[in-house]
Amino acid sequence: MKQAEIGGKSFFDRWLDEEGIPVIRDFFVEDIRKVPLEPWKRKGGFGCFLNLIGAGDTNNAYICEIPPGKNLTPQRHMYEEMIFIVSGRGATTIWNEGEKKQTFEWQEGSLFSPPLNAWHQHFNGSGDRPARYLAVTSAPMVMNLYHNYDFVFNNPFVFRDRYNSQEDYFSAKGKHYEGKSHNFIGNLWETNFVPDVRAFQLMDYKERGRGSKNIKFELSENTMGAHVSEFPVGTYKKAHRHGPGANVVILRGKGYSLMWPEGSPMKRFDWHEYSMVVPPDMWFHQHFNAGNEPARYLALRWGSKKHKMGKAYTGAEDVKKGGNQIEYEDEDSAVRQIFEEALAEAGASCQMPKLEMRV
Repeated sequence: MKQAEIGGKSFFDRWLDEEGIPVIRDFFVEDIRKVPLEPWKRKGGFGCFLNLIGAGDTNNAYICEIPPGKNLTPQRHMYEEMIFIVSGRGATTIWNEGEKKQTFEWQEGSLFSPPLNAWHQHFNGSGDRPARYLAVTSAPMVMNLYHNYDFVFNNPFVFRDRYNSQEDYFSAKGKHYEGKSHNFIGNLWETNFVPDVRAFQLMDYKERGRGSKNIKFELSENTMGAHVSEFPVGTYKKAHRHGPGANVVILRGKGYSLMWPEGSPMKRFDWHEYSMVVPPDMWFHQHFNAGNEPARYLALRWGSKKHKMGKAYTGAEDVKKGGNQIEYEDEDSAVRQIFEEALAEAGASCQMPKLEMRV
């Protein structure tokens, strides 16, 4: 690692430069399946960093691809990592130094998180097709805090409170928490492996919008978390805002998102399956289903309900009551007009109730 200079790049940004793979810095990625990748020596595969603007250097993402019939180099590190399988099938082996290894299989749509600082290695289960995954990590905060390569990547400490070589760690039945009895809105599923987030059963979440459904995931005792949301044809979610680092991947459907800082013009991003968008810190954002099937997305983000870090935002509470959500009747009249025009192009009809909109 090059020596730091006063006024120079952060430790994390210098590390990105030295990894030797492309770095995308934008609001939006049109299709994570098609992002060009380059050889990544440290991983032993191909990769590209996605340092999107909305992450705000609190977390980052990368895409990695395993060649047919190959495996990646074993890794361990002091930052959290959540992995979503974009394409292909394969297996991952997890172990603590000097202890028994365990292996579990994955497929497109799987979601899991290697326990903090545990050794892990990924294998492609196909001999003729590559396997690609998206990872979201807490690397920027951890690396900039300690700014020491050996501490981050060559640290022998074992977090037994997170992973103690349990044989059923990735196969045990998940635990469901009812939202109303645990001081948060929505529903929570605590697990270490989700076989397919595209097919996972969701719970009603009307607080976020008409017909909305949702499930929140707690993975591997992380401070980061994830959730999956779905909303019906002809509907859209309420505008809301929160802190940085919510990496949103479209799992199904066609539509668009509007994003804007308070008092500024809206930016529009049209999406489809496997698009990715990251709303910046405290920007209002709103997701619209402009297609002919329910729209579903996965958000990989900060916000563990067990291991809280920093000030929590006020979720689905109305801005008029001090919260961070705009109710339908208070949104700009242009929002509904844009939506109805998009539905007309798709040949779909609006299922939203008629409202007396403010001008």
